[in-house]
Amino acid sequence: MSLFNVFDVSGSALHAQSIRLNTTASNMANANTVSSSIDKTYRARHPVFAPMLADFEEQQNGVGVKVLGIVESNAPIKREYNPGHPMADGEGFISLPNVNIAEEMANMISASRSYQSNIEMMNSVKQMMMRTISLGQ
Repeated sequence: MSLFNVFDVSGSALHAQSIRLNTTASNMANANTVSSSIDKTYRARHPVFAPMLADFEEQQNGVGVKVLGIVESNAPIKREYNPGHPMADGEGFISLPNVNIAEEMANMISASRSYQSNIEMMNSVKQMMMRTISLGQ
């Protein structure tokens, strides 16, 4: 792997972590939304990552990460008995999202640290390249 490929790998990781941060922020923003129907209730979303591989003829070295998509959590929707709420259904229940705030905070911290690590790696490679160039002067 050449030194220039490090930027491609790190760039794909930055893109993936950016998507992870955005979905986590969306989950947290919708954590307290209320619905009268289970079908209309917000469901937590999570990105699915996979390694990008080199051509089949090569040694199958990883060359980055790609986002396969964003899936909805299949955790059960919370139902709460609150007959006085304006969004209550006929039985007096409101539906709340299946977002776990503690889990989302952990995801956000992990994603931001991974993002930061990739930035630091890119800066380190840049410094190594600059020092290599300065050796010839």
